[in-house]
Amino acid sequence: MSAGNDSFGLKAAPWIYTIALFALWEASVWIFKIPKFILPAPSVVAQATIEYWPAIWKNSLQTLFTTTAGFLLAVVGGMALGLLVGWSRSIYAGLYPLMVGFNSVPKVAVVPILVIWFGIGTIPAILTAFLIAFFPIVVNVATGLATIEPELEDVLRALGAKKMDIMLKVGIPRALPYFFGSLKVAITLAFVGSVVSETVAANSGVGHMMLAAQSQFNVPLVFAGLLALAVEGIVMYAIMAWLEMRMTGWAHRSTFA
Repeated sequence: MSAGNDSFGLKAAPWIYTIALFALWEASVWIFKIPKFILPAPSVVAQATIEYWPAIWKNSLQTLFTTTAGFLLAVVGGMALGLLVGWSRSIYAGLYPLMVGFNSVPKVAVVPILVIWFGIGTIPAILTAFLIAFFPIVVNVATGLATIEPELEDVLRALGAKKMDIMLKVGIPRALPYFFGSLKVAITLAFVGSVVSETVAANSGVGHMMLAAQSQFNVPLVFAGLLALAVEGIVMYAIMAWLEMRMTGWAHRSTFA
């Protein structure tokens, strides 16, 4: 009975904390009489969401499309490069510093270059999402391959296994928990990349909508856009977490008796 209560409590906890947060937010705005152009109350944001729902829905779909497209490119490219980097210590030593250096460059500084190459629109947003989500996947896959126990490799080689056999039968399965774990990080970063590009150079998307609302001092709409992004991010994160448990549940040990 207690285990069932604990399970129910864990499932209800996110809803309870979310409701408490919005209630505290609402109360703080009314108690301190904060103007809505500085911090709108959740009730005002809800009104703005209803009023501007067609625009929010349209731009949210655009942002979801660019984020998903960039994320899928990052998954394919990150997995491929991660396997390549993890295959050889020399490749790892040569490429890893370059990847760290490139990842250190703020992606907002890359957007103007992408605009020069591809123009204003969807492609720079997709590429920005790809660039910012790419690095975590590469690092995690390469780490999963590079951390194979040397003793295990020695035993497999003694049994006649070649490097390709070790990679296919041990390395890739061992890297799968790292890979699927990195997807949860990568999908949230992909949203950041899409919105950054949309605020710099785009004619649609939540970032573009929020920038237009900001120029008109329509702060409730800005917060409505933020909530739309939060909902999309939570849903996509939950999907990645479900995939992680579905595909690599064998690698996770339950923390509850």
